[in-house]
This record gives sequence, structure tokens and C-alpha cells, in this order.
Amino acid sequence: MAEFAATRAADAAVTDLRDPALLPAWEQVDRIREGRLTAAGLLEACLARVERHNPHVNAVVTLNPRAEAEAAGVDAALASGEDPGPLAGLVVGIKDVTETAGLRTTYGSPLYEDHVPEEDALVVRRLRAAGAVILGKTNTPEFAAGGNTWNEVFGVTRNPWNPALSAGGSTGGGAAALATGMISLAQGTDLGGSLRIPASFCGVAGLRPTPGLVPTVPSAYLWDHMQSTGLMARSPDDIALGLRAISGHHPASPVCAPEPLWPEPGTADLAGGRWAYCGDVARIGIDGGAEAACREALASFRAGGARVDEVDLDLSWAWDAFLVLRGHWFVSHFAAELHRVDAFGPNVSANLRSGLALTPAEIGVAENVRRRVREELLVLLERYDALLTPCMAIPPFPAEQNYPETVGGRPMKTYVDWIAATFLLSMPGLPVACVPAGLDAAGLPVGLQVVGPPRGEGRTLAVASAIREARPIGLPPAVTED
Repeated sequence: MAEFAATRAADAAVTDLRDPALLPAWEQVDRIREGRLTAAGLLEACLARVERHNPHVNAVVTLNPRAEAEAAGVDAALASGEDPGPLAGLVVGIKDVTETAGLRTTYGSPLYEDHVPEEDALVVRRLRAAGAVILGKTNTPEFAAGGNTWNEVFGVTRNPWNPALSAGGSTGGGAAALATGMISLAQGTDLGGSLRIPASFCGVAGLRPTPGLVPTVPSAYLWDHMQSTGLMARSPDDIALGLRAISGHHPASPVCAPEPLWPEPGTADLAGGRWAYCGDVARIGIDGGAEAACREALASFRAGGARVDEVDLDLSWAWDAFLVLRGHWFVSHFAAELHRVDAFGPNVSANLRSGLALTPAEIGVAENVRRRVREELLVLLERYDALLTPCMAIPPFPAEQNYPETVGGRPMKTYVDWIAATFLLSMPGLPVACVPAGLDAAGLPVGLQVVGPPRGEGRTLAVASAIREARPIGLPPAVTED
């Protein structure tokens, strides 16, 4: 693997190395391969963290009863001189909308509370083939519809930095599990920000890769070019490690993307970076604490030798087009369920009703708006290595609240309006990362989005790694004080 050497030094500075569950994923793999740690030992440490923190944050909703046997298999392979794969022994959480053979997958819906798939999703098969150990399933809103993680099956997932607050969504269980050391990597999906919103709220890293880089199979909407399957981790280089193992074309999927170009060692530097920054691409305003943390981060980047230019990028004109495409997406996914629209929760049913009311002309116009968003960003990225913008306009809100009703005093009309800064950047199909940029005055994480060029996962993660090195925030106090 092309390692981010500079970031490894930062990892050692901010991580409690006494507990193997809190080590960077790359170091967990190194130690297991070198015999300084066993896969069984890492799993035991992660399960101890589940026992300690899960009652407070509700991140892991179903444990894998075969996890110990999977870890033992990794150790047995190494003992016999076999290579178990590049993720040897890493402990992974699977979002509860992703199928796992023989392990309950509820989609966060009472309609599927007892559903047990017969086959693994492709991404799970690839994780297993790479030597990962599946800890279990992580919480999600019903069918991943929502920026706050709650459902009627398992309840609310809470923020490890403050359990009274939201962990974000829809991969909120994965983010909370990472921040508390329950897992090494979190698998998830991202349509409008589901790998970035919880990363920002929980102080971890997330990447929405190019759609099709990790094929989403099985899927009722097989030609889906809006949603991405990807990963979160405690650092961008851990995401790179995992993404290498799960990316690549599969004949079952007609949506594919070229494998990413990866950076070489030493490229995760501030010096020489050419970055654009926009404080509010959605024109919904931004919380003062979040803006202050981002401004402090920009000053750090410039002091480290990066060129950061502020640009006036207004994508609010594409807002309605995303809502059209999202409605079409839901109808395409739930075509076999349209006879019971009202049986789903409020978020899913509202999207289905919205999608059913669309006309072909509205969908066609929205697709053309999406094209224009991509063209505008490609022009910008001809001049810059990446675009930076705040991930969330507001800090985490009360965990029991479905969504914030206002942002800066402006009423939100739908449950997704407050995440416009993420869903507008989903539209062009470019890689987008989220990485912590600092803490606000209340001690809560503030994330920056990093938008890279086409086929630019490597560059995107390298920029995110440089940001993390410049602005380390550590782990939640409840974790480091154990």
C-alpha cells in the first residue's frame, strides 16, 4: 500500500496506543501480520469497547455470532504461512441496509425486523475475502433515509462527543462505533451525504467515492448512478487501505468506475497545495462556531504552505433538481413496494409520494441540471487540486429530533434541506471526503468536505490526510478517559 507517512506520525500523537482497538487500521494490520497482535485479540478489544460504550451510543445493533470464528480463521491462516488478505483481522461494521448472509438485516424498518438474507452483498464478500472480520450491523434510519440515525426497530444512535446529541446519518451507527473504538472500518452508503454527515458530527473521516467504484450489488435499482457504497474510518489513509480491497468492476453491475489513482508516500503535505474554499455552497448560512473552526483551519493550512483561495460558488440553483432525482431514486428502489407507501416511516413515505408525483419532463430537466453542476465544478478543479467547504452548516442537534427545523433562523421545508451542502455535492459524481477540521467552542467536531477531480479518490484522500495532520482533534473524551 502507498502509505501516508506523515499522517502515521500524527496518529501516534493523538491515539491511545495502549488499547489495540484504538490503533489506526493500518497499524492493526501491521501488528497482526508481524505477530505482535492477533485477530482474536483485536476482536476481543473491540468487543470490550462495544460492552463499554454501546449502551450509551447505540451504534451496533446486531452482533455477528461468527465473528470469533472469523478472527480465528485469520490467525490460523497466518500461522500456516497463508496470506489472509490486505485487511487481515480488521474489525468492520456493516450498515444495516447492506445484506449479510445469515445475519439479520432490518434496513431499520419494522417491516423487515426479522429479515435474514441468504447471501452477502458484494461489498461484504469483498471485505471477507480481504481478511476482514465482521463485528456486526450498525444502526441506520429506515432505509437510510435521514440525516439523523433513528428507527422504530433499534431506536436512536447518539453522538460519542455528547450523547444528548445526534450522531448524524444515515451511517450514524458506523461513525459512532468508529469514534468509540468498536470497529476498525465502517461500511456505508451515501446518496445525499450519509458517509459525510456522521463523519462530521462524530469526528471521523468519510469518503463518498465515485458511484460504481464499489458496485452496489444486489440492488433493485441496478442502474443507480446517484448512491455510492464506501467507507468511514478514523483517518483518511485507513479509508484508502479499505477502499483498495473493495473497489473494482463486477459483471453484475452495469455502473462502474475506473479504479482510483493513488498517491505516493509523502504527498500528504500542506506545502504546495492549491485549494479553493467556499463557506456556503448551498446559501443556507452557517453556524458561527462551525465557521470559526473552519477559519482557524484555513489559517493553519496557509501557515503550512498551502495556497487557499476563497471562491464564490453558489450551487443553490440545483437544490430542487436534487429533490427530483431523490424522488425518482426512491421510486426506482421501491417499485415492488409502491402498494404500501404509507406502511413506511415518514421519511421514506414522503420521498415515495414525492417521486410518484414527478413527470418525465421534471426528471429530464433535473438530469440536465446535474450535468451543469458537474461542468461548473470541473472548470473550478482545472485551477485547483480540490474544493474545500464546510460539511455541516450547524453543530449536532438533539438526538431525539428528526431534523433541525431551522438553520440560522431560516425554516427548513423538508427533512433534507439542512444537509444541502452535502447533497448538492453528491450530484456531479465526483469523489467527496469529509475530515475533521477542528472543534467548536462547545468541544464538538467540525468537518470539512474535500471535493476531488474525476477519478480522484487518491488526491481527495491525500488532501484530507494533510488536513487531518494539520488539525488533529483526537478521540471523544469519554473514550480517552477509559
